[in-house]
Amino acid sequence: MTTVGRGAGYLLVGLVSGLVSLLMLPLLVVGVLSTAVGGLGLVAFPRMVVGLRWWAEWHRGRAAGLLEVSVAARSTGLPKGIGAQWRQAVRGPGARQDLRWLCRQALTGIPAGLIALAGVGGALGTVAVTAVWWLFPEGEPLRLLGTVPVTGWGAALALGAVQTVVAGAVAWWAVPRLARRHARSCLTALAPSMEVQLAERVGELTESRAGVLDAHGAELRRIERDLHDGTQARLVAIAMRLGVARETLPEESGALAKLLQEAHEGAEEAMAELREVIRTMYPPILTDRGLEGALTAVAAGAGIPAEVELGELGRLPAAVEAAAYFVVTESLTNAAKHSGAARVVVRLTRDEAGLLIEITDDGRGGADETRGTGIVGIRRRAAALDGTVRVTSPAGGPTAVVVELPCAS
Repeated sequence: MTTVGRGAGYLLVGLVSGLVSLLMLPLLVVGVLSTAVGGLGLVAFPRMVVGLRWWAEWHRGRAAGLLEVSVAARSTGLPKGIGAQWRQAVRGPGARQDLRWLCRQALTGIPAGLIALAGVGGALGTVAVTAVWWLFPEGEPLRLLGTVPVTGWGAALALGAVQTVVAGAVAWWAVPRLARRHARSCLTALAPSMEVQLAERVGELTESRAGVLDAHGAELRRIERDLHDGTQARLVAIAMRLGVARETLPEESGALAKLLQEAHEGAEEAMAELREVIRTMYPPILTDRGLEGALTAVAAGAGIPAEVELGELGRLPAAVEAAAYFVVTESLTNAAKHSGAARVVVRLTRDEAGLLIEITDDGRGGADETRGTGIVGIRRRAAALDGTVRVTSPAGGPTAVVVELPCAS
């Protein structure tokens, strides 16, 4: 009886929710049409779609509870911006899936609930009306089993028992099966599609990538500080002592003086290599001045008139800042060496997708990656962050390098 009761409760609630779902369909249509009324639907309709998602998730939870299975909750939030909200409401696969389920719920919830009402209600109703058969008028007696009139207590008890057993048997057999079937149908209809699962996976990877980039940037800064303040400082001290030792040695020291000279020169070479490693790993100027100050300094020393235009960049992961710095530095170096340009424009902007870097010069064009123009290195740095590089350099110019670096968090 517990199974019958749970199934009956599920289906009877589904009967009410089916009626509500039937009313929600024209409301959604009104929400779409209201876009013509001062653009009201641009704000209202996405929120109606979110309400539909909550409605669907509530039914999904009920179905999972009946079947005693667990399901992962789907996102019920709205992105920032009216445009993004509208695109999610109109084009999002989840919104279309919820709308299809709403139509199914209206079409299946009502008849399934009526069947449960007929089965359970028939059994309980028969018991109730049989007890008061004598209240019915003589000309219109109570009829059980469809057509048999009840004229006395004997007929009432016998016919009532038979009808109660039949209705109860139907409810006992049909209601739990129908409830489970409807619940499975609900879960199937609202199960995330491959497209939605892929989008969610991409979102998870984007978040995890942002965390990895932050951790990687912090580690780069730590290593840079350790090398700059520790190893490099020690090499400087060693080189200075070796230099002092060379100066204090007598001229007739011979082999010892030569060894000191080689050691001194080796220490200086090691310092130069270490500085280059630090610069290519995480430029100290980024720590000192930030990306804006670093790019301004690079442009000022580019050897070619360069203009830097920066949008609202916000906080960028250190790895993205370093990659942007190297992209701009390499592009300006290429322009100064190969393009013959009189002016270069560097523009950095940020949107929902990430950081957009555009370097345009008015040079002769014809950039060829196979001739060591540095574009291969730019592509590698962008690819390390799952970014993209587009180079447009027709003969006669101009040359445009467009780099997109994902950095959404």
